[in-house]
Amino acid sequence: MKSCNAFPTLCVLVASIFLADKSIRADVSVPNIFSDHMVLQQKQENKVWGKGSPGEQVSVSIAGNSVDTITDDDGTWSVMLAPLQSGGPHTLVIAGSNEITLDDVQVGEVWICSGQSNMQWRVRDTYDADLVQAAADYPQIRMVNYPNVGSQEPVWTHENSSWMVCSPKTVGDFSAVGYFFGRQLYQTLDVPIGLINNAWGGSAADAWIRRDLLEADADYQPTLERWKKTKQQYEMLLAKENLTKKQEKRLGNLKKQLAGQHRPANIYNGVLKSHLGYGIQGVIWYQGESNAGRAYQYRDLFPMMISNWRNEWGEGDFPFYWVQLADFGNEKPEPSESGWAELREAQTMTMSKLPNTGEAVIIDIGEGKDIHPRNKFTVGQRLARWALAKQYGVDIAYQSPTYKTMDKQGSKIILSFDHVDGGWRPFDVPKPLGFSIASDDKNFIWAEAKIVDGNRIEVSSEEVSDPVAVRYAWADNPVCNMFNGIGLPLTPFRTDDWPGLTIDKR
Repeated sequence: MKSCNAFPTLCVLVASIFLADKSIRADVSVPNIFSDHMVLQQKQENKVWGKGSPGEQVSVSIAGNSVDTITDDDGTWSVMLAPLQSGGPHTLVIAGSNEITLDDVQVGEVWICSGQSNMQWRVRDTYDADLVQAAADYPQIRMVNYPNVGSQEPVWTHENSSWMVCSPKTVGDFSAVGYFFGRQLYQTLDVPIGLINNAWGGSAADAWIRRDLLEADADYQPTLERWKKTKQQYEMLLAKENLTKKQEKRLGNLKKQLAGQHRPANIYNGVLKSHLGYGIQGVIWYQGESNAGRAYQYRDLFPMMISNWRNEWGEGDFPFYWVQLADFGNEKPEPSESGWAELREAQTMTMSKLPNTGEAVIIDIGEGKDIHPRNKFTVGQRLARWALAKQYGVDIAYQSPTYKTMDKQGSKIILSFDHVDGGWRPFDVPKPLGFSIASDDKNFIWAEAKIVDGNRIEVSSEEVSDPVAVRYAWADNPVCNMFNGIGLPLTPFRTDDWPGLTIDKR
């Protein structure tokens, strides 16, 4: 073989080609949802995906099963793992030009824990946090927290975000609602539980939805126009030279808004896309406060969001259970209109619009002075009832009582309800509280209410001789006390459909 001394130019060329080829090749990589201690959803196919060099062969193996694929022209790849039974630990190996080994992989039940601050609220900030943390020795429960990243372009992975084993040291910074929900599932089912917390405090539902879906609906154009103007203002200031201190501050605020949790599609791209498609059983959701000023719009926006997630996840109509807004704000001496009541109504309506959905009512555990009630244990338990009954076949009551029909009998209205398991149990005092009544003048006043025939409730007032409508717990922070025998509160409702405060808010 000739030495490079004889053909220096040729050797330089060959070396350059070799180095160039190495530089364009990429190691096989996966997003952060795939890490040590992860949980795969049992009894269904599970998607694993990543990146590599174009045309590269990739092999993914676990528990004696292996799936091969070839990366696409852009270097992306994905495979579907065969269903596995609960258990572990397993090792997941992803091999291409390099090899990724993920240890201590469990197979069990996986749930997304999503929404705004009341879902994000940490275990360490709840009631009896010291006791809860001290007892959190559940190595079969695994948790992952996602950072708050807002973007109009999809974010593929998140650094410094990986699965944790539940312990007294790790549980404190995890979602309290998510933890109490997952703990109840684990204690009942005795299988590994995976909890994915991607909640972002203050987030609006608009931010969790794909942008083109919003753009295609005229109802959301006012919102999109406001954000378009915000972006234009930012770009105008950015192009200016020699900004004043006031302009610099304004520029910073606009930049923060554009990267924040209210801008349409920001969280969908910045957070959700990085793990959208990961094998799950379902979603628990706690959000709505940020949309209360547009409650009528939420009637369609919330179902749109759920449908968007389901369509893209590719797992059909997976269960989606949410928390109805708690009581909050000042108590009003007289019945009045309420944006929060209208948002609760919009949440309840979603159950009749989409299959496999459910609502945990917590009108009894809010705090008027604090939008973040500290009792997250009860919230998690009421969500767990839905999942245990509907997904896992546990014979328990799970749905709060709901209004069914009204029967006008002279000056009285008789109300019938569903899901009054165990009969009515008014809390604290024997008299039902929280009902108001109105004639066709739409002027509501407090009503007298009493339980009749076991499950029905009679409502009347000496001041209303010809009533046509009844409302219950219709306020930001209502005084109400109706529970069924299981301890689930009556769902706030109204029998009328008169226009509310937010009917024209967009």
